[in-house]
Amino acid sequence: MITTVTATRSPHDETGNPPDSAAANTADHTIDKARSIPSLLFHILPFGVFFTGIKNTDLAIFAILYLSRIFFITGFYHRYFSHRSYKMNRIATFAAGFLGTTCVQKGPLWWAAHHRDHHRCSDTENDVHSPIQGFWWSHMGWILAKNTKKTDYDKVKDWARYPELVWLNKYFIVAPILLGIAVFFIGGPSALLFGFFGSTVAVWHATFFINSLAHILGTRRFATDDTSRNFFPLALLTLGEGWHNNHHHLPYSMKSGLYWWEIDITYRVLQVLSWVRIVKHPHMPRPALIASQRIDQGAFDAGTCRVNCTKARLLLSAAVEQNLNESQRITERAFRTIDKDLLALRENLDKLSLQKTDVSSPEPPHETQPQKPARSKSRFQN
Repeated sequence: MITTVTATRSPHDETGNPPDSAAANTADHTIDKARSIPSLLFHILPFGVFFTGIKNTDLAIFAILYLSRIFFITGFYHRYFSHRSYKMNRIATFAAGFLGTTCVQKGPLWWAAHHRDHHRCSDTENDVHSPIQGFWWSHMGWILAKNTKKTDYDKVKDWARYPELVWLNKYFIVAPILLGIAVFFIGGPSALLFGFFGSTVAVWHATFFINSLAHILGTRRFATDDTSRNFFPLALLTLGEGWHNNHHHLPYSMKSGLYWWEIDITYRVLQVLSWVRIVKHPHMPRPALIASQRIDQGAFDAGTCRVNCTKARLLLSAAVEQNLNESQRITERAFRTIDKDLLALRENLDKLSLQKTDVSSPEPPHETQPQKPARSKSRFQN
């Protein structure tokens, strides 16, 4: 008998508010150079097509792998493993995790743990990938940081109790290797370089744009506690994840496009999977929640206000630190100048002392002895 995975949605309640006990995750911006090498190679290898050429087969493989793997990230890693927006049985859960690992974005538990951290501390100094810490950091730098390498299983206890998922999370590299080998045998070197490596990099940056651009560009419908935005081009690029403000308002919802004109292909695919009973018990938002906290109806946009205040505080702190550092540099420069002048003065004094010892002093004048008056001969002297 196949059991349905029914773990509790841990990162949020139904209203989407984070729990009070959310732990902070201060980002360390130290990049792990060793971990950066594979990422750099993935970005360089697609340019090998300038030597191999590109065939129609390569273009087809690129398109198929991009579209399918974007769905594996948005539909499985994000809406299922991170937010538990629907349920699947144990076999389907493992299959979803395995397919997600083909995207080369580490294991499903690693991905879910960090994404739940993002929602707990969204756009604060403790957010693992917020643009307030810099665009590059929110886009890709955080993945290469030393402190994001490990999986915090305490934040995904609902999944960590399944040993097959823990194994998959540990050996996430198995599926990409198998996929790369299969692509090579199907289309040759050009298919591997462009179809596999090229589409992998494209999937990476499409996913990363949600962490960076979706908090900078677009419009805000709901007054969330962050700067999430709805951006139509990203919704097309990521099969529906571009409705990011909608998602932060209702993170448990299986669909991010809340209105018929908001294209959400990920939701439509999950809807088809529900028809064949692979996806079960989808969580759909109630109309009352969709109509709540709307900025155009007077809701105070506390998220934007708070983030702006945080940015101002960070800029002020940086300015104060810069002034202190400048004052310290001026003081150190002054002391170095004083030390240099004292050293020069000491050297001059030593030279003067040497000159005094080298120059011989004049002999003192001889004192003439007073001559005694000649004794007159005595008249009695013969």
